[in-house]
Amino acid sequence: MANRAGPAVARRRPDPSSVRISGPWAHRDVSANGIRLHVAEVGSGPLVLLLHGFAEFWWSWRHQMTELAGAGFRAVAVDLRGYGDSDKPPRGYDGWTLSGDVAGLIKALGERNAHLVGHAWGGMLAWTVGSLHPRLVRSVSAVSAPHPLALREAVRMAVPAALLPGRRVNQARALSHVYTAQLPLWPERRLTRDHALAVEPLFRRWSGPAWARSAEFGEVVAIHRKAMMVPGVAHSALEYYRWALRSQLRRDGRRFADEVDRRLPVPVLRLHGDADRYLLAAIARASGSWCGPRSSYRELAGIGHLPQQEAPEETSRILIRFLSAVDSP
Repeated sequence: MANRAGPAVARRRPDPSSVRISGPWAHRDVSANGIRLHVAEVGSGPLVLLLHGFAEFWWSWRHQMTELAGAGFRAVAVDLRGYGDSDKPPRGYDGWTLSGDVAGLIKALGERNAHLVGHAWGGMLAWTVGSLHPRLVRSVSAVSAPHPLALREAVRMAVPAALLPGRRVNQARALSHVYTAQLPLWPERRLTRDHALAVEPLFRRWSGPAWARSAEFGEVVAIHRKAMMVPGVAHSALEYYRWALRSQLRRDGRRFADEVDRRLPVPVLRLHGDADRYLLAAIARASGSWCGPRSSYRELAGIGHLPQQEAPEETSRILIRFLSAVDSP
């Protein structure tokens, strides 16, 4: 009996509710844009909606949530569509629908508008919501997230060089896993093999050298690996990449690019680590033409792709200073 039980236990996936990690925040479900989204929230005041990136979930904003609440903001971190304890429908991982999720969530939370703070995919989604639903957006803070069109142009220019060995890092080579994500089934299996072991080298490659050597790094990776093992998450997370690449060849992708190619009417904070080898700082610096009035750019020395986890105190301080300035008369 023991031998038969062992493999069954090994194959068991964590329940989606396992991402509801306890803390000074409250967990609840919110219906928005036709799906159920899980959020964690703390504090009261102007709404700050926190959007995570690939291979993460709401918990990646744990440090900023408490700091924002202490500074007089209502901090709400969401599991994006397909992640954590939010719904994982078979469709809806395109820029239009994901933006609708965020817009619907702001309304469902009872607010007229929100400050959007997004990391990587969440940051590019914040840029998009700012273009498609400007009346709902008070400001955009893009953490390790260049404007989607700046990123697209950088990849196009770098693709020929990416095919040549021995060249220094460029944006196309840094995003090489986006191309492998287009394959059916194999990317999901690779991402979840050995209890999502692939998350560890991914985070290590993305992180700055100091944090990757820290004691905290292993603990954080273990929690994100468990979240990746929630049924449906790996497939949903990869669907973001599949739409992003395939849409470049379709009419809806061209229409999407036209719609987001506009200067935002609100202030934008671009916060980037100078050691980010995934989404390069140079591309974030090139995103200024889409920024609204009173925008700013900050670059963190020695920090990689995960500023909110690598340098939580400095990231929180910069965010709070920016958001407070936006809200000041």
